[in-house]
Amino acid sequence: MGEEKATAHRLAGYSDAVFAVIVTIMVLELKAPDVAAFSALLPLWPTAASYVLSYLFIAVIWINHHHLMRLAGPPTLGFMWTNFLHLFLVSLLPFATSWVARTGLASAPVVFYAGLFVCIDIAYNLFEWQVLAGGEHVGERTRRLARRRSLAVLAIFATAGLVAMTAPRVGLGLVCAGLILHLRPDVAG
Repeated sequence: MGEEKATAHRLAGYSDAVFAVIVTIMVLELKAPDVAAFSALLPLWPTAASYVLSYLFIAVIWINHHHLMRLAGPPTLGFMWTNFLHLFLVSLLPFATSWVARTGLASAPVVFYAGLFVCIDIAYNLFEWQVLAGGEHVGERTRRLARRRSLAVLAIFATAGLVAMTAPRVGLGLVCAGLILHLRPDVAG
């Protein structure tokens, strides 16, 4: 049993390290203006908005991931691959964030951004399903609420992608709305 717990802790530790690297890469994309005036910050609002949203998203993902890892039993090979898929998709966030920021919230980058959220959420849903399905101390009500929340968030992110085709700022707002549903990882509480 000790070795199984150690393996789960190693997987959680590796995941934490990947999240830390992703946030670091993202912050390295922030460039200070060359002009020494507060007015020089105003044109950077798309960069700041996309960075804050992505940072919040990574924080929400990490909190939910941490919560699930506490409930996880010994990780299976499939569970580990699902975790790697999830981390890979999250690692694309700095690229998507940069594209959204550099184009001033243009339609195609925001559609890509929302689509990435859909992909990340699908991977997270697989991850969550594997943890909750194997959790003996997880009640049926918790599983049912988690499934409902997962479907609602997925629908919101997909809608955000569609809306962003014609109204990118509204699409980005919908992505934020989807994040709100994941602010609290414990759906039963």
